[in-house]
This record gives sequence, structure tokens and C-alpha cells, in this order.
Amino acid sequence: MKIIVDADACPKVVLQICLRVARDYAISVWTVASFNHNIESDHHVVVGNASQEADIRVMNLAQAGDVAVTQDWGLAAMLLGKGVRCLNPDGREFSSSNIEFLLEEREAKAKFRRGGGRTKGPKKRVPENDRKFEAGLMDILNRL
Repeated sequence: MKIIVDADACPKVVLQICLRVARDYAISVWTVASFNHNIESDHHVVVGNASQEADIRVMNLAQAGDVAVTQDWGLAAMLLGKGVRCLNPDGREFSSSNIEFLLEEREAKAKFRRGGGRTKGPKKRVPENDRKFEAGLMDILNRL
């Protein structure tokens, strides 16, 4: 088992939580980014800037029983199909029961934006997000 972090847009505090929790569970952490963010992890993989290159590398690294941290709902859907547990940086676990709704929501918002509409971006990160993420990660690891 390993924790794989889609590190392109991952908050540094989330990576630090992953590294700390992984040490407690004796699990390695793999990070994948399209360019070097000066990331320190057990295994850091730098990929090119081609579209979806980081996602493809995450998919290739992932195996059933792993845990992935990503904000990308499409990537999470593919990883769930491989038996990988997925968590976003705010501590929300992706599952077969919520991923379809999330993908439909993503498509509806994209269609709205293509038509000239504007949608809000993510809210500012607060310490509660960090607590929820750590609790979610530990919950997943304890279930495995």
C-alpha cells in the first residue's frame, strides 16, 4: 500500500499531513507533479507538461488498496475503478456513491461556463480543512 498525491495543485500542508501520517503507518508517499515544486516525499515523480500526463502517471502507479489524494474528479473516478481509495485535500472521500453526481455537476458547470456564465472558485483554505483531511486519511487507513 502507498499514498499517491496528485501534487500539481495540492496544498503543502496536505502533503505534510500525508508524510506525517504515512510515517506512523509505515507507508510510502509518492508525489506526481508536472514540474518540480521542490517537493520532498519518499518518491517524487516529475512529468512533462502535456495534457493529462500527471494523471496518466498517477493511474500507472496506482494499484488496488492504495490511497490517492487528488482534486481531480475525473482522475478519482478512474482510480476508484482500480480499487484505489480517493480523498480530496479538504478531506472528502470520493466513492462509487458520490462520484457520478460530482462528474455530472462538473459537466453542468463546464457547459454553463462555455455559454458565457461564471462560476465561483474554491473557498479559501482554513485550518478546519486540514483537520478534516487528516481525519479522513486516517479513517481510510484504519479501514484498510
